Amino acid sequence: MTNPTAPYHAHIYYGAAERPAAAALREDFGRDPAILFVGSMVDHGVGPHPIGQYEVHFLQSHRDAVVAAITPTGLRALVHPLTDDDLADHTTLAHWIGEPVQLDVTVLDPPGVNQGIPRFGKADF
Repeated sequence: MTNPTAPYHAHIYYGAAERPAAAALREDFGRDPAILFVGSMVDHGVGPHPIGQYEVHFLQSHRDAVVAAITPTGLRALVHPLTDDDLADHTTLAHWIGEPVQLDVTVLDPPGVNQGIPRFGKADF
Protein backbone atom coordinates (compact mmCIF):
# COMPACT_ATOMS: atom_id res chain seq x y z
CA MET A 1 0.00 0.00 0.00
CA THR A 2 1.59 3.27 -1.05
CA ASN A 3 -1.14 5.76 -0.14
CA PRO A 4 0.25 7.80 2.81
CA THR A 5 -3.28 8.55 4.03
CA ALA A 6 -4.43 4.91 4.02
CA PRO A 7 -5.78 3.79 7.42
CA TYR A 8 -3.73 1.39 9.55
CA HIS A 9 -4.10 -0.43 12.86
CA ALA A 10 -1.66 -1.95 15.28
CA HIS A 11 -2.81 -4.51 17.84
CA ILE A 12 -0.48 -4.56 20.85
CA TYR A 13 -0.67 -7.93 22.64
CA TYR A 14 0.17 -8.61 26.28
CA GLY A 15 -0.21 -11.05 29.13
CA ALA A 16 -0.29 -10.26 32.84
CA ALA A 17 3.50 -9.97 33.09
CA GLU A 18 3.66 -7.69 30.02
CA ARG A 19 0.78 -5.44 31.04
CA PRO A 20 2.97 -2.69 32.60
CA ALA A 21 5.08 -2.42 29.42
CA ALA A 22 1.93 -2.40 27.28
CA ALA A 23 0.39 0.32 29.45
CA ALA A 24 3.54 2.46 29.22
CA LEU A 25 3.59 2.14 25.42
CA ARG A 26 -0.13 2.97 25.31
CA GLU A 27 0.54 6.12 27.31
CA ASP A 28 3.34 7.08 24.88
CA PHE A 29 1.02 6.55 21.92
CA GLY A 30 -1.58 8.75 23.61
CA ARG A 31 0.89 11.66 23.54
CA ASP A 32 1.78 11.19 19.86
CA PRO A 33 -0.27 13.54 17.65
CA ALA A 34 0.19 11.19 14.67
CA ILE A 35 -1.79 8.49 16.50
CA LEU A 36 -5.45 9.04 15.69
CA PHE A 37 -6.94 6.70 18.26
CA VAL A 38 -5.70 4.63 21.21
CA GLY A 39 -8.08 1.91 22.31
CA SER A 40 -8.73 0.63 25.79
CA MET A 41 -6.67 -2.21 27.16
CA VAL A 42 -8.73 -5.39 26.94
CA ASP A 43 -7.25 -7.96 29.32
CA HIS A 44 -8.89 -10.97 27.66
CA GLY A 45 -9.39 -12.39 24.21
CA VAL A 46 -11.91 -10.66 21.97
CA GLY A 47 -12.79 -11.07 18.31
CA PRO A 48 -9.94 -12.75 16.45
CA HIS A 49 -7.48 -11.83 19.23
CA PRO A 50 -7.09 -14.68 21.76
CA ILE A 51 -5.18 -12.71 24.42
CA GLY A 52 -5.18 -9.24 25.94
CA GLN A 53 -4.60 -6.42 23.47
CA TYR A 54 -5.35 -2.86 22.57
CA GLU A 55 -5.23 -1.12 19.25
CA VAL A 56 -3.84 2.10 17.90
CA HIS A 57 -5.01 3.75 14.67
CA PHE A 58 -2.80 5.81 12.41
CA LEU A 59 -2.15 6.58 8.77
CA GLN A 60 0.21 4.59 6.56
CA SER A 61 2.63 7.54 6.57
CA HIS A 62 3.24 6.91 10.29
CA ARG A 63 3.60 3.12 10.03
CA ASP A 64 7.41 3.04 10.28
CA ALA A 65 7.35 5.24 13.39
CA VAL A 66 4.74 3.01 15.05
CA VAL A 67 6.78 -0.11 14.29
CA ALA A 68 9.91 1.63 15.63
CA ALA A 69 8.07 2.52 18.86
CA ILE A 70 6.80 -1.03 19.44
CA THR A 71 9.90 -3.03 18.53
CA PRO A 72 12.20 -2.15 21.47
CA THR A 73 9.46 -2.91 24.04
CA GLY A 74 9.61 -6.65 23.38
CA LEU A 75 5.83 -6.73 23.05
CA ARG A 76 4.14 -8.66 20.27
CA ALA A 77 2.08 -6.69 17.79
CA LEU A 78 0.15 -7.07 14.57
CA VAL A 79 0.36 -4.08 12.22
CA HIS A 80 -2.01 -4.07 9.28
CA PRO A 81 -3.85 -1.85 6.81
CA LEU A 82 -7.61 -1.48 6.79
CA THR A 83 -8.95 -2.51 3.41
CA ASP A 84 -12.20 -4.14 2.29
CA ASP A 85 -10.69 -7.57 3.05
CA ASP A 86 -10.57 -8.16 6.82
CA LEU A 87 -9.00 -11.62 6.42
CA ALA A 88 -6.16 -10.34 4.24
CA ASP A 89 -5.66 -7.38 6.57
CA HIS A 90 -5.01 -9.75 9.47
CA THR A 91 -2.99 -12.31 7.47
CA THR A 92 -1.31 -11.68 4.11
CA LEU A 93 -1.18 -7.88 4.42
CA ALA A 94 -0.14 -7.95 8.09
CA HIS A 95 3.28 -7.42 9.63
CA TRP A 96 4.12 -9.15 12.91
CA ILE A 97 6.46 -7.72 15.49
CA GLY A 98 7.71 -10.51 17.74
CA GLU A 99 6.23 -13.99 17.88
CA PRO A 100 2.87 -14.13 16.04
CA VAL A 101 -0.31 -14.82 17.99
CA GLN A 102 -2.62 -17.48 16.59
CA LEU A 103 -5.69 -15.48 15.56
CA ASP A 104 -9.20 -16.90 15.22
CA VAL A 105 -9.70 -15.88 11.60
CA THR A 106 -13.13 -17.54 11.48
CA VAL A 107 -14.68 -14.45 13.10
CA LEU A 108 -13.31 -11.98 10.52
CA ASP A 109 -15.57 -10.37 7.95
CA PRO A 110 -15.58 -11.93 4.48
CA PRO A 111 -13.89 -9.98 1.67
CA GLY A 112 -15.92 -6.98 0.57
CA VAL A 113 -17.93 -6.87 3.80
CA ASN A 114 -15.25 -5.50 6.12
CA GLN A 115 -16.44 -2.82 8.49
CA GLY A 116 -12.85 -1.75 9.22
CA ILE A 117 -12.71 1.39 7.11
CA PRO A 118 -15.96 2.88 8.48
CA ARG A 119 -14.78 1.99 12.02
CA PHE A 120 -11.38 3.61 11.56
CA GLY A 121 -10.69 5.91 14.49
CA LYS A 122 -13.31 4.20 16.68
CA ALA A 123 -13.03 1.31 19.12
CA ASP A 124 -13.67 -2.09 17.60
CA PHE A 125 -14.34 -3.67 20.98
